Formats: sequence, C-alpha cells, structure tokens
Amino acid sequence: MASAQALAVMSPEGGLSRYLTEIRKFPMLAKDEEFMLAKRWKEHEDPEAAHRLVTSHLRLVAKIAMGYRGYGLPIGEVISEGNVGLMQAVKKFEPDKGFRLATYAMWWIRASIQEYILRSWSLVKMGTTAAQKKLFFNLRKAKSEISAFEEGDLRPEQVSHIATRLGVLDEEVVSMNRRLSGPDASLNAPLRADGESEWQDWLADDTAVSQETQLAEDEEKSIRMSLLEEAMTELTDRERHILTERRLKDEPTTLEDLASEYGVSRERVRQIEVRAFEKLQKAMRAAATERNLDAA
Repeated sequence: MASAQALAVMSPEGGLSRYLTEIRKFPMLAKDEEFMLAKRWKEHEDPEAAHRLVTSHLRLVAKIAMGYRGYGLPIGEVISEGNVGLMQAVKKFEPDKGFRLATYAMWWIRASIQEYILRSWSLVKMGTTAAQKKLFFNLRKAKSEISAFEEGDLRPEQVSHIATRLGVLDEEVVSMNRRLSGPDASLNAPLRADGESEWQDWLADDTAVSQETQLAEDEEKSIRMSLLEEAMTELTDRERHILTERRLKDEPTTLEDLASEYGVSRERVRQIEVRAFEKLQKAMRAAATERNLDAA
C-alpha cells in the first residue's frame, strides 16, 4: 500500500512531539467523502484514496496507543504498530457494510498493538492462557478501580478481589503485578523542552476529532453489545446466569455464593464459568466473522 511509504517517512521514531503535531494537520473526513474514498480504494486500488483514509485516522491510532502506556515499551513503537493495524483495516474495509472506518479500524489497531505488546513481553515465560492474557491487559484497570495505586505488592484483600474479578488465581495476580510494577509516565510530563505541551493535552480534545473518536467508541460498544447478546443465546440458563454473575457485574458474585445456590462445589462453579466463557468467545467470533468484523 502506498500509505506505508508515507508513514515510513513520517514516523514517531523521528520525534514523538513532532509526529503528534504533524498528524493533526491531516483533516478529518466527512462520512460521504470517506465512503467515496473507500470505494475508490476497494474498486480501483487508488493509492491516493488509501493514503487519505490512513492519514485522516492517525490521530485515532495515537489516542488508542496512549491507553497502552505503562508496559515499559516506547510509546512511539506502540503507535507504529497501531498504524500497521490501521493500514490493514483500510485494506480490508467494506464501505457498503454501513460502518464508519474508525469503528472498524479500532479492532485492527488494538489487535496489532496488543500482539506487539505480547510479543515484547514474551508471554511464553508468564503463561499464554486466555485468562492470563486477560489478566495482563486488565490488571492496571482492576487496580485503579479499587484505588490500588501504591507501588510494590498488593495487600491480600486487594489480591483476592482482583483474582475474583478477573477469574484467576491469587498467585497469578501477585506474579503479574510484580512483572508490571514499572513506573508509569506522568500525564503531566512535558512533550517538548519548552514545557508548553503535556501528555494529557493529547488525551482530550474539544474539537471535532474528539467527537469523531467518541462516536466511533460508541459505535464499537454498540457492536460489542450486539455480539454479546447474540452469543449469550448459545449458553444454557445455568451457564448464562453464572457467567453474568461472575464476569458481567461490577461486583461479581463469589464462587462460594453460587456454589451454595446451585448445590455444587466451588470448583464446579469455576469449571462452568470457564466453559461458558469459552463458548461465549467462540460464538462472538463466529458472529463477528459473519458481519465481516474482527473480534480479536
């Protein structure tokens, strides 16, 4: 794709502050304009159309990439990997499906970034199960929900809460927390030597860019909820209830309470939960494939 050459020249590796300033110069696309450009690329492989589609969404990549700070990886490289995902999204985008490119591209951008992070952290050494990957990408969020911001080991009650929330063992939470205990970059850290621009300046924007991103996020949430509701019909009543109580509530029901309710062991409830979650993932992937979406 011709856009790959342009992005190779204009890369975060040449200076992140300069890169973030430069990508703001590319205008956002109106819905009709985006549709016509996507049609030109799909039907005629017009490189100029692809270039405009990619560059108009570089700010979306940067915003998503900022959400993956704290893994000890250069943010410029994270953005670059997100750009690779964006180009793949443009290549496979189907404008006639009715979705905006930003909504579709989010799936590819996040998948590309997460794959890069997993490769860099060498999950072979820390486990590769679905639960461990979920823990890897959700531990920081889980800690923030219980205000566990202090450095070092978590308190026993915090470990127990997070383990229950994410469906993993206490020991796995402790181990992963120690691996991810590197210091996060401050949102007030300056981007330039003059100190006039900070990281947080790029996390919120009252212009149409922010509205565009918010719309895309709302559409993505709507798609995910639709896929989830469709997939839940594949579960039995017991599986659906246990999965809802354990993974879809802000305050998950304990294994002990569910074991008492169903008259089975705590381990049996955990087995049902895991099986139901696997069935749900499989059903969501199948539904996403039918809609020509990426459910990764």
